[in-house]
Amino acid sequence: MKRARSAAEPEDSDQDGTRSQRGIQSLDSTGALLDALLQAARPLPLGDLARLAGMPAAKAFPHLVSLQKIGMLARDAQGNFFPGALALDLGLAALQRLSPLREAEAEVVTLVQATGLSVALAVFGPLGPTVVRLEESSRPQHVSLRIGTVLSMVHTAIGRVCAAHLPPDMLAGALAMDAIRMEGAQPDSVSHPDGSLRHDYAERLRQIRTLSLDQALGRPVPGIHTLAAPVFNHAGQLALVMAVMGSSGSFDTAADGVVARLLRAAAHNVSWRLGAFAQASPQAGGQSDGNGESDENGQNDRND
Repeated sequence: MKRARSAAEPEDSDQDGTRSQRGIQSLDSTGALLDALLQAARPLPLGDLARLAGMPAAKAFPHLVSLQKIGMLARDAQGNFFPGALALDLGLAALQRLSPLREAEAEVVTLVQATGLSVALAVFGPLGPTVVRLEESSRPQHVSLRIGTVLSMVHTAIGRVCAAHLPPDMLAGALAMDAIRMEGAQPDSVSHPDGSLRHDYAERLRQIRTLSLDQALGRPVPGIHTLAAPVFNHAGQLALVMAVMGSSGSFDTAADGVVARLLRAAAHNVSWRLGAFAQASPQAGGQSDGNGESDENGQNDRND
């Protein structure tokens, strides 16, 4: 005789979990409202929120009341709904468990497959930009890069992307160490005695922030081209740098070329997963406009 189903037992599930479990349909509607608010990225009144979620306002309102009660949503004096304290706590908890390297892993593999090029990840470490992940292409190429390699902030694309997004005080110290550590890099090669950046280097960093990309064509390794792009965290700070590398002539190195677009898209995807929702590259670095005036972070450059 078939036993009666327990009231607490999901109707569609077996003990071994082979069948998909039935959810609570009303929560699907609740989720649609939360997703609509997230996509709007601004407080919304009841009517607009219901419309974006694809349901009548009369149906949406009870869900919104319940979400307010548990702290997932709050409501301002104008009646607009916005994320509440519980939503913020959940978001922070999710961000705290994120690992930039783990979030970037899938993009690294996809980028290697899509471009046929080697892909590297680097972070800014105590000694400077440091390679922490390298997925080599199946194509024969002589890339003298290994995990743990510390790169120049002046002569490499990865290093310059780091430099473009460092606060001015960190950048000054990093460049001083770079000059000592890197053979052939003179202490005054990119900065003046007063710490201001030479105009050509400051202009290069501004260009990197504008394009979210830098190129190193045949330098510092002859015959190897590199494109590098920044990845940001939820605070708009540089989390890591993603780069593609290949032999000269083996791929399009143009800033608006196919490979550059794939690289920027991959970097943007990782940034999004880390909580950086801006559509354009955050202007995290601080260089001046070339006339000796500083931008938001106060880093000056001079025209000589």
